[in-house]
Amino acid sequence: MPYSIMLDAGHGGRDPGAVYNGRREKDDNLRLVLAIGEILQNNGIDVQYTRTTDVYESPLQKAMEANEAGVDFFISIHRNSFPTDNVVSGVESLVYNLSGIKLEMAENINAQLETVGFVNLGVKARPNLIVLSRTKMPAVLVEVGFINSNTDNTLFDQNFDAIAQAIADGVLQTLSTSGSTSPEQNTYTYRVQTGAFRNPMYANRMLNELLEQDFPAAITEGDGLFRVRVGQFDNLDDASEMEQRLRRAGYQTVIVRE
Repeated sequence: MPYSIMLDAGHGGRDPGAVYNGRREKDDNLRLVLAIGEILQNNGIDVQYTRTTDVYESPLQKAMEANEAGVDFFISIHRNSFPTDNVVSGVESLVYNLSGIKLEMAENINAQLETVGFVNLGVKARPNLIVLSRTKMPAVLVEVGFINSNTDNTLFDQNFDAIAQAIADGVLQTLSTSGSTSPEQNTYTYRVQTGAFRNPMYANRMLNELLEQDFPAAITEGDGLFRVRVGQFDNLDDASEMEQRLRRAGYQTVIVRE
């Protein structure tokens, strides 16, 4: 069964996103999403879209749409902006937290875009963004250069096909290695933490809730905190799969390495 991905072209309709010299972010986003989608489909990925035309949906609507579709991954494409024109340039990706396969995918996408010519500004955690916090699958938001940077706009226009290919390659690279075990992954044990409490009553309440749903949960105590953690995994990919299951069940999670 092929992987399924929902691609989101940020903004749209009455929401133009960032605007610079008449250039609208929503237009760049949609054009790029459609190009990425075509490449992924040609590589056997089941691709769905939050929009394929110039329409508006709220971030929450987009997250709920992805959840209802039951896709494996959610990728949102944007252009960045800075208060002062032509001061900052580069690409950065945003994820809910710096763990799991979503982090790996974000890093791979950034690395591929760096080969096209973008400055790699790294991956940052943004737990307050709705399309990252309310989606029940691994989600990545990619800021493909600054729309108020002439350098980035020239790069975007002159290397458009290469940029679409780079983002698709970052996704495909992640999917192709998600089942592999690297030497680093053999070195550590990973668990998925769902809560840390000072009051053991709250920790036990969450523990019982998880056990009732057949999650292999346990409580560890240290530094005055009772931490509820699920599983014990020898590689990060297995921990990421459990994290995805827990997110789908409505838990806020973080992968911890021991």
